[in-house]
Amino acid sequence: MKLIVGLGNIGKEYDNTRHNIGFNALDHVLNKYGIDVDKNKFDGYYTKTIINNEQVILLKPAKYMNLSGEVVRKYVDFFKIEIDDILIISDDLDQEVGNFKLKQKGSSGGHNGLKDIERHLGTDKYKRLKIGISNNKYMDTKDYVLGKIPKEDQEKLEKIYELVPSIVEDFIKYDFDTLMSRYNGYKNTDNN
Repeated sequence: MKLIVGLGNIGKEYDNTRHNIGFNALDHVLNKYGIDVDKNKFDGYYTKTIINNEQVILLKPAKYMNLSGEVVRKYVDFFKIEIDDILIISDDLDQEVGNFKLKQKGSSGGHNGLKDIERHLGTDKYKRLKIGISNNKYMDTKDYVLGKIPKEDQEKLEKIYELVPSIVEDFIKYDFDTLMSRYNGYKNTDNN
């Protein structure tokens, strides 16, 4: 069983903010399969489905970003999911808007949701899809990540969101090294 987690904050006031990139990306997977996160358990909205003959849980934690790890841990324990079978989708300040990177392990890069996941899983060796939101050094980081995504950035991100269902399908189908070699290095042509 695989667990795909889109990170974000629940609530209308957080819709279309940079920190909700994970929710937006997961929505594209849900839309492709015509499903919704219609169940509520362990402080998360989720659904179970079959992708590439594998049972998959698609999850949006319903706690604030900095408590995402609590939710992920509960799902891992209850559904007996291996750490190797988790993919976390999050925003990333260190990449330009419209770019992304798949990683097998590493630091949280200051991302509070990833920090909490690492703390609750007891490891930094979990897989992630980090979608670029750039960084505005002239704004407080909290204000920036909770700020609304401008229209020109939304268009760049939409190109990434359209790739996410294929990335998820390939995460289920291939080993992660193959997945990284297939997708890492992608550059959104709108950024040139």
